[in-house]
Amino acid sequence: DGEVHINELKNGNTEMFWNPTSEVRRQRLKRHIVLFEEQTDFESERLWQHVTSAINKGDQHKATQEKFVLEEEQRNAARERKESGTEWKPLLFRHDAGTNEWRYKYEDLRPWDPLNDIAQFEKDGILQTMERHLSTRMSNHKATCINNQITRHKRSAKDCRRRKTSDQPSNHSQNTESSCSTPESVQELSDDDGKYLGFESLCAQCGKEMNHLKEIHSAVLSLQKAQQDIHR
Repeated sequence: DGEVHINELKNGNTEMFWNPTSEVRRQRLKRHIVLFEEQTDFESERLWQHVTSAINKGDQHKATQEKFVLEEEQRNAARERKESGTEWKPLLFRHDAGTNEWRYKYEDLRPWDPLNDIAQFEKDGILQTMERHLSTRMSNHKATCINNQITRHKRSAKDCRRRKTSDQPSNHSQNTESSCSTPESVQELSDDDGKYLGFESLCAQCGKEMNHLKEIHSAVLSLQKAQQDIHR
């Protein structure tokens, strides 16, 4: 957080090595932590609070003592578990026998999806990803639009049949009957079936969202190509 200088002992010159300017600070990632009063005894900030306090005060001797106290407590706890045959079961990590390493239980190694992933957050010690689920939302909205159009189509067909049964036979009624050529039963429709019923296009909101998604997809492809060129 402060300036770092390089002191050349041979000639006494001093050179600036690191300067956290205001612009550098603005570019930092936001730090999200659990409130101290909500932390459990084994969370790092609470567990190492005395060591941290000593470091901040510049008391390296005190910091070393506090660190030794913590480590000794952990050794004693491990010794007691071994003597009593108690197995230690970590809440958030598992041991990988193949690599002999500890791995985070809930690790998510899939690439970040800019079209669907909004933010990553921690809840109850578990890292989670907040997602948009655009595809699901679009599918639901599309189905709603088609169902609404089918309902209106059924209603117009029903009104047409009602007119057929109530009108007296005449040349005019025959013309009306011939104009009501809509099937009386409408089954579940696919996208192609919608064209048969005259639903060539979805509602304006669907079309706008689809165009927006196409623009985003095109932009992402352009970024991916640029990254590949830079890597190459």
